[in-house]
Amino acid sequence: SLGLALMPFVSAVVHDIQVGAGGKLVYSPEAIAASPGDQVVFHFNPKNHTVTQSAFANPCGRKDGGFNSGFQPVPANQTDNLPTYTVQVNDTNPIWVYCAQAANTAATHCGAGMVFAINCGLDGAPNSFTNFKNAALAIGTSLKANAPSSTAAAQAYTTAAYGGYTIPVAPTPVPVTVPVTLGTETWTTTYASYPNSPAPTPASAEGQVIKVVVGGPNGKLTFDPSRVSASPRDTIVFEFHEKNHTVTQSAFDDPCRPLKASGTASAGFDSGFQASDGTTLPTWNYTVKDTAPVWAYCRQGNHCGAGMVFAINSDESSPRSFQAFQDVAKGLNGTAAAAS
Repeated sequence: SLGLALMPFVSAVVHDIQVGAGGKLVYSPEAIAASPGDQVVFHFNPKNHTVTQSAFANPCGRKDGGFNSGFQPVPANQTDNLPTYTVQVNDTNPIWVYCAQAANTAATHCGAGMVFAINCGLDGAPNSFTNFKNAALAIGTSLKANAPSSTAAAQAYTTAAYGGYTIPVAPTPVPVTVPVTLGTETWTTTYASYPNSPAPTPASAEGQVIKVVVGGPNGKLTFDPSRVSASPRDTIVFEFHEKNHTVTQSAFDDPCRPLKASGTASAGFDSGFQASDGTTLPTWNYTVKDTAPVWAYCRQGNHCGAGMVFAINSDESSPRSFQAFQDVAKGLNGTAAAAS
């Protein structure tokens, strides 16, 4: 008779990795051994990190054709339903991973040692995890050494609401009391004057009407125009095109979440979702109240992270230009590399 040997069945293993647990810049565990067929599931904790494939020779740079989770922002108070990203192990070759937050800046997460490896060499081997992490730390040391070192330069930036992203500090408004003349009317107004902000005089008693197109055909994720200069009493009419968008007020350092109430100030405006099939074009109006910069975004999916943001009275000659605001939105919430 023919005897058959029964081979043991080996099921695939799921490896759970915590990303940024406890606010630390670390993957936990930092390195694992895995077999072909295994899955590695990354669980994102607050604040905002990525799982991006790199190479041993370039630990803090994305590998051509490598996987990338994109930025995964998680609010500080979120403790469950954390976002995840899964990597399938196909062979026993080493896989090198880093967090791309604040890449190429002194605040780099990778340069602080936030790296991870699958099937790396043992300690003492040239391709050990220790050697990989030390190479990443060396990159961080170099970036810090070449960063502006003066006190003034250090004070010129602050940290974003989450994610460790550095942004220009907000300008200090100056209280100004001026007489305002509009036609036959004259009154005195006290307002906060921002650098290069418009005069506090309305264009007319009714104000001007400024049209802004939201979205558009072929999945266009834009406000058009993306920024406007407006005076008090001006009305901005947001006309919603395909498909379903909002215009929601936010903050420069927190572009993709609704503006929070602060002190006596109420929370910001929000149009709510406005769906359009391209034929019926709903509108929503916002009346400009003063000359301060106003920041806004679309809160549909990750439209904001793709750069769908808007500004009123941004100072285009300053580090807080519209483009800088859009860069913060992409850097914190999208797939663009973070930049100071």
